[in-house]
Amino acid sequence: MLLADLFLTFAKMGVMTFGGGYAMLPILQREVVEKKKWATEEELSDYFAVGQCTPGIIAVNTATFIGYKEAGILGGILATLGVVFPSIVIITLIAAFLSNFADIPVVQHALGGVNAAVVALIAASVIKLGKSTLKNTPSVVIYLCVLALAAGSFLVLPGLAGQVLDTVSSPVFLVLGAGCVGWLVFHKKGGEEK
Repeated sequence: MLLADLFLTFAKMGVMTFGGGYAMLPILQREVVEKKKWATEEELSDYFAVGQCTPGIIAVNTATFIGYKEAGILGGILATLGVVFPSIVIITLIAAFLSNFADIPVVQHALGGVNAAVVALIAASVIKLGKSTLKNTPSVVIYLCVLALAAGSFLVLPGLAGQVLDTVSSPVFLVLGAGCVGWLVFHKKGGEEK
């Protein structure tokens, strides 16, 4: 029953999620944390953070982690298949028929509405992650530094300064750097703050 539940729960999330892993966070939080109790808020934030650092799609990585935690390797596989299966079906159907309908104004407006909903879901995800992770001064300082560097990536600087800023503001370096600084700060304090 648990294996079927993992597959069906993540398939339901896969059907209802537009906009990638960030947009999926509110749905994951409701289904996995509140309804199924498969993870806590902190665990979900950790899965999300690790999912960003590992190759692949964040939502798929998170589903794999949760499935593995609940039912081992087979649970990880079924949760992953559950979250991916609806996307494969939907994309196949869209690829087959969208070119026939892409120029119709109603379809263009509907896709514009989906884009607006995705922005709202991502904003909700940021707020939820912030509430569960920004609990102390060092976390807030690290967050603000990463935010400033990420925002700096939109600046156009000439020459070497621009290349350095582009490199430093890469998502890979930002996540790894924030993780290392966080580990150093909290390890030095003896793990008092979490």
